[in-house]
Amino acid sequence: MTMLSQENNLDKVAVKSSIETFFEGFHQQDSLKMKAMVYENIELFSVKKVDNLYSLDKSDFSSFLKSIVSIPKNIKFEEVLSNYNIQVNGGLAQVWVNYTFYINEQVSHCGINSFQLYKDVDGIWKIIFLGDTRQKICN
Repeated sequence: MTMLSQENNLDKVAVKSSIETFFEGFHQQDSLKMKAMVYENIELFSVKKVDNLYSLDKSDFSSFLKSIVSIPKNIKFEEVLSNYNIQVNGGLAQVWVNYTFYINEQVSHCGINSFQLYKDVDGIWKIIFLGDTRQKICN
């Protein structure tokens, strides 16, 4: 294994760890933990299909955070990620990962999360873009 491929593998582990830490904060409704893993100007988008037409919705990150921390404690929610596809080149990474979102242990929706991350000056992989698709019918 070359030095470059070792570094790439270490970066892939670190990228996945950044995403996992973000989702730990998400599930704990901890806005500080989520904010620590994103770039200050993160972009959020969702692609939905309605009546055979796709729509693109842009979200404000601070509104997203408020919506997560305001979920009542009696509602259990979980986003389960699977099948990570991580690509890294230098200080840029992209991740394509399946997800299934549960509310009170029932499937709400599913789709794909698409992340773009960059390696900041401290060597931390920060999420700069998060896009997702949302489907009601999940396999």
